[in-house]
Amino acid sequence: MKKLTDILGTYPTVSFRGNTDRVINKICFDSREVTENDMFIAVEGTVVDGHDYIDKAVAQGATTVVCEKLPEKTVDEVCYLLVENSAKAMGIFAANYYDHPSAKLKLVGVTGTNGKTTVATVLYRLFRELGYNSGLISTVENKVNDTILPAKFTTPDAIQLNKLLSEMVKQKCTHCFMEVSSHALSQERVEGIHYIGALFTNITHDHLDYHKTFDNYIKAKKILFDNLSDKAFAIVNKDDRRGMVMVQNCSARIKTFSLKAMADFKGKMLDNSFEGLLLEIDNRKTWFRLIGAFNASNLLAVYSTAVMLGEDSENVLTQLSAIAPAKGRFDQVISEDNRAIVDYSHTPDALENVLKTINELRKLGERIITVVGCGGDRDKTKRPKMAAIAAKLSDKVILTSDNPRTEIPEQIIKDMEAGLDILGKTKTLSITDRKEAIRTACMLAGKGDIILVAGKGHENYQEINGVRHHFDDKEILEEIFSGKN
Repeated sequence: MKKLTDILGTYPTVSFRGNTDRVINKICFDSREVTENDMFIAVEGTVVDGHDYIDKAVAQGATTVVCEKLPEKTVDEVCYLLVENSAKAMGIFAANYYDHPSAKLKLVGVTGTNGKTTVATVLYRLFRELGYNSGLISTVENKVNDTILPAKFTTPDAIQLNKLLSEMVKQKCTHCFMEVSSHALSQERVEGIHYIGALFTNITHDHLDYHKTFDNYIKAKKILFDNLSDKAFAIVNKDDRRGMVMVQNCSARIKTFSLKAMADFKGKMLDNSFEGLLLEIDNRKTWFRLIGAFNASNLLAVYSTAVMLGEDSENVLTQLSAIAPAKGRFDQVISEDNRAIVDYSHTPDALENVLKTINELRKLGERIITVVGCGGDRDKTKRPKMAAIAAKLSDKVILTSDNPRTEIPEQIIKDMEAGLDILGKTKTLSITDRKEAIRTACMLAGKGDIILVAGKGHENYQEINGVRHHFDDKEILEEIFSGKN
């Protein structure tokens, strides 16, 4: 519970109606969660408008309403606060309510199209190995030290985010590593959050269903760096041609990392195999358990961040060499005859990176059989590109269902098939049932062939018409390989 005046702080309100001398139980933006003496913040979302639920929130006990437009009828006992931007206000009010937990942590935000989960997860594991109490906010899971909390979104809403950071402070965490999505940035979910550092991995085709244009997508990512203070640091991938764009007008200390060019943190890939990577980083040769050129870049990003956080470089490399990849990222299942790889690659660039890595590592005569689908209710323009890449870099392709959500799976597959040329069509099958598609890939695989199951990675569900059904790519592969399926 907290006084309303303390929650408001110095945030400017356009006007208010009612008495502000009251105590707030909790802050909500979902009317279904409102109880007695709560503050309800009406946010206009992409699907529903919270302003339509003000009356319901008041009926359930809300005594304070934050909104951009007043309802037709107001209640005398309720305090109505009119603001210009409810989403922005929610971030500030949530930070005030939880006593600014982000400022009490060394919080590093990681953004980019690919690599966010790997970088954030490996940073978290590294700092746990270095002896720090640490937190993780990621697509796969949220962690407070060793306690695992489920992750519904890549970046939680402002209220849940501050609540989670507050719990980290209570558990004496000193560091937190957080994926920051473009959706969260454009929706101002991280407003009021204090970062000691921010990291940019790369930017490629994704989320154009939401951002509409690639330029808008870039601008959304850039927000993270625009808002850094001069006491923070910003680390960008110099190998991405838009890396330096991210830090234009950035007040923070700017550092770069690169595998190809001169940079503040320089790496070089010396060897790459299914067992791991040999890299030279700042003139030191080190073996790592992660695989592929894309992970060489991710490891360099982790190393750069750790050094910027004040850690000894040699100690960082020693600890980093033993850390395993994040779940669902080039996750291998090995049988007597075959190697299967489960990967979250759900963008054209990520799929291309994984397939190029497999092509580099496979032996003469070994074929690549790829199972891939695309999510429903998401960017349709990447569907034909995904199929074209899979066909170009694989010997056999099975197009299948991913998370169709409210779309018809067969139509999603047809959208993918549109990207296939004549040669691509000759090597491609379409099987809607994902389990059957994986089983077929295993049946088609000869001795030594490599199976890639792409798109879902760590996810243990398949979403169909709003219902989540248990589905785990790795689990299915393990059952097939063991003869149980």
